[in-house]
Parts: sequence; structure tokens; C-alpha cells
Amino acid sequence: MKKILFSVGIASMFLTSCSKTATQATQIVHSEKQPFVWNGANVYFLLTDRFNNGNPKNDINYGRTAETAKLRGFEGGDFKGISQKIDENYFSDLGINAIWMTPIVEQIHGYVDEGQGKTYGFHGYWTKDWTSIDKNWGSEKEFQEMVDKAHAKGIRIMLDAVINHTGPVTNSDGVFPADWVRVSPQCTYDSYKTTIECTLVKNLPDILTESEKDVMLPPQLLAKWSQEGRLEKEVAELNAFFVKYNLPKAPKYYIMKWLSDYIRKYGVDGYRVDTVKHTEEEVWKKFAEICQDAFAEYKAKNPTKVLDNNKFFLLGEVYNYTINDAQQFPFPDKKVNYYDNGFDALINFDLRSSHKESYQKLFNRYNDILQNEMNGKTVMSYITSHDDGSPFDKNRQNPWDAGIRLLLAPGISQVYYGDETARPLEVEGVDGDANLRSNMNWNDIKSNSETESLLNHFQKIGQFRRNHPAVGAGKQTDLQNDPYVFFRKYENDEVIISLGYSSEKKLINVVNLWKDGTKVRDFYTGTSGVVKNGTIEMTTNSDTVLLEKID
Repeated sequence: MKKILFSVGIASMFLTSCSKTATQATQIVHSEKQPFVWNGANVYFLLTDRFNNGNPKNDINYGRTAETAKLRGFEGGDFKGISQKIDENYFSDLGINAIWMTPIVEQIHGYVDEGQGKTYGFHGYWTKDWTSIDKNWGSEKEFQEMVDKAHAKGIRIMLDAVINHTGPVTNSDGVFPADWVRVSPQCTYDSYKTTIECTLVKNLPDILTESEKDVMLPPQLLAKWSQEGRLEKEVAELNAFFVKYNLPKAPKYYIMKWLSDYIRKYGVDGYRVDTVKHTEEEVWKKFAEICQDAFAEYKAKNPTKVLDNNKFFLLGEVYNYTINDAQQFPFPDKKVNYYDNGFDALINFDLRSSHKESYQKLFNRYNDILQNEMNGKTVMSYITSHDDGSPFDKNRQNPWDAGIRLLLAPGISQVYYGDETARPLEVEGVDGDANLRSNMNWNDIKSNSETESLLNHFQKIGQFRRNHPAVGAGKQTDLQNDPYVFFRKYENDEVIISLGYSSEKKLINVVNLWKDGTKVRDFYTGTSGVVKNGTIEMTTNSDTVLLEKID
């Protein structure tokens, strides 16, 4: 049986409170009254192939039968597996209101060996054909069903967009023509130019995103579409797209058309964009424009499926960007504002390194930057991810603390699949980043009470965040230093949170915030109270207090 490693004191403190209040937290899972706000979202990031296998019949496709290194082949996760967990309310119980999925487009058919053994494109970042969904993850119908199921539960779907590169060249996958890609030089990252006009790694052809020249379609795509009986349809759609937007038939614009089709057809709500700093920033500004247009087109054609008035959401991965950079990302020789070029948020590489900061110092630092320098824009923070070898808690020694930092930090939170169950980030016999991409540890939830209690901890804080946009999008005011108590407000939504309140009897001063007679509830334990003489008094068995006003 797998054991979660954390200190005895912290374990006993949380195990008591979590196990006693699981029912209370679950009972109010559907109490959400506030509108969805991207700036306060609770995002679940998953590798489709590693999450849940709902249809074993689609596990092998395109002749991908070579024996790979451990965890470097396709493991079977698919759209049906995600749909099953949506039906089971797994995401809803976690307070998730957006799911970010790795790319779903058809991957290279062959394998490569970059020194870590034979590897297939199970992760989704090695594109062969942007116009097709990879059969290993399921059919178009299954994808649409998954999107519809998620939307029915108020969960947005964010796909992953790759414009920077194609997949590697293999015995089964030829290189695109020279007017589409470069195969050298390799990036040296010592300037803006040597970060963009180059290949990220060896054998990863780089799309010529600087090009504005008309180019023909790659012959391998023409042959493939002809064999699949859809060549005329694809070409006609492309011609119409180029006429509509008055664009040259340059490589980047072909890809923008193909990626925006997933918005027009399926109604996905956002894109996380890969390798942003390796592409000219103006490319993203145009991509954002086309995505917004596609989203508006989808809403107009599907009025009964419209969730709200939110615009299409664009999240950027600018590797090593941190919230401390605010809106100016520094290259060695210049700075770039990606927020001015289409992005609503960037992934924040800072939280994973916040071990030595107190909650108070961390949250105030984030609040100050978001409220002053970001001008309505935001960041998405994480503690672990699929390509970051320096996560917050690599050995999962204190996942309880990690959960609090992640879910209560200002901005958007990104729960990477298995953060909530302490999925191992180091697997015996596995090399490199495949360690970060192990299979979801579903069996541990059933067989390990510690895992179940940790999941419950994430569920309660996650639901509180989901129910209250003030948690992620609100402005913070500190009320008390020891124990730490703070107030957050976003429009008409208000919450008060206390961390490290070790005594069972809690006294929290809310003078000038909540008037006497206001009914309140601690979401973490389910304990209710009333404001009296400007004070909330209640007895709880947890040092975490999540206060909300109730009718």
C-alpha cells in the first residue's frame, strides 16, 4: 500500500477535521451562486492518456506497437475515461470549474528515442495532423459528449494549442517542406532571436511563424486527406478562411484555422498555448482574434449551449515567467508584454518555489502585483506540472500545505492530476519527465485512508474557491497576523479565511465588514455561526477556517 509522507503533527491535525466533515462538504457542493470568473477559476490539468481508460478498445492505433521505455508509450486514457469521472462528479466534488487537457490532435505514428528509450507522442505535443483527433483518445462523437457533459455541470474545457512546431521526424512521419519548417539551428536562448528562430531541441521541426509568404499544403497532408476522402472539403474550408480574414496562406495561418475549428465545432472555452516565448508575440495577437471570432460563431449557431457571456480564454505558457515579471517578460536583450498580445493569463512558475514563504507573505505579494500591476489580467499558479522537474513537493512530504498554497493563492489555481491524491512524481524504472506523467493513482483513494483524507482536504478548499470568485479574483485585506486572518472581496462576493488557528475556539473580528446578525458558515468543517458584537465565535476541530455568508 502506498503511503503519503508528511509530518505526524500536520497529519493528525488534518485527518481529524477532514474525516469528520466529508459529508457536510459534499452536501453543499451545488451551492454555487456566483457567476463563473476566469480570473478566479479552479483548473484541473490532465494528460488525457494517463488519467482514466474508459474504452480499452481504442488503446492501439496507427501501428503503434513497438515496445517503449516505461511510461513512454500510450497507456489507454481517453475521452470516455474523462466523461466517466465527470458523470461520477469527481471534478465537481473537487470544486473544478475548468479542465485543461493536453493536445488532442493526431500525433506522429512512429516513435523516437531521445536517449530515454523509445517514446510515442502520448502527451499530445508531437503533431502529425492538426485537423484530426487522435484515435487513441477517442472519436469526435466521444469528444463532443465529453464537452457537453462538462458544460452541463458548469465545467469549461480548455484545450492545448501548439503552433510552434510539428512532431519529430520518424520512419513513419516525414518532415514538412522547407517553406513550412526549419530543422536547424537549435535554440541557444541567449537572445530574443535565438529563442524564436530555431528548434527547441534536435529533431523537432520549427514552424516558420515569421513567414507571411503563401505556401502550398504539405504533400503528406494532401495525400493523407485524399486517402481519407476529405481533401476537397479541407481545401475548400481553407480557401474560405483565407478569404474571410484576408490572410496569406502562410504556415501559421493554416494552423490557426485548424485550431480554431475545435472552437467552432465543439464549443471549447479556452486554449492553453504551448511554447509562447518561442514564437513572435504578434502571432498570438492574431490567434486570439481568430479564436474570439470562432467562439462568437459557435455561440450564435448554438444558442441553447451558451454557458455565459465570458469571452474565449487564452492562457500562455511562457517558460520561466513568474508573477514578479508582471506584464513584462524579460529576454536577455529585450522585454515583451504578452498580455498586450492576446493573452488573458500566463502560467506562473513562481508558486512551486515558495517553500520558505509564509502564507501571509506569499498571498500579500501576489495580491499586490495582481491588484496594481496586472490591470485586470492574471496568472495561473501550480505546485506540480507535466514538464517541470522542480515541483513544490517532489516527494509529496506535505501535500496538505501544498493544497492550501495552491487553492488559496490569489489568481487562477491549476490542480495537476494527482495533486489531490499525492500521485507519485518519481516512479521506479522511469527516466526523465515521464516520472511526472505517471498513471492516475485511482486505487490509492479506495485503499489508503490517508489518500482519501487528502482528497477530502482538496475537495473542501476547491469547492470553496469554486463557489466564491473572491478567493482567486478578489482583493485581499489582512485582518490579523497571528493566527493569520484575511478578507477577500470580488464585486458582491466576500469571504474571510483563517489559517493556522490552532485553538478549537475561534474568535474572528469582522467589525466594519459583516454586520451583526449575519449568518456565516465555516465551509471547511460545516460549522455555522452568527456575527455578534462585530465578532464571529465558533468552535471547530481544524486550524483552517473558510467563512462564507449564508442566507
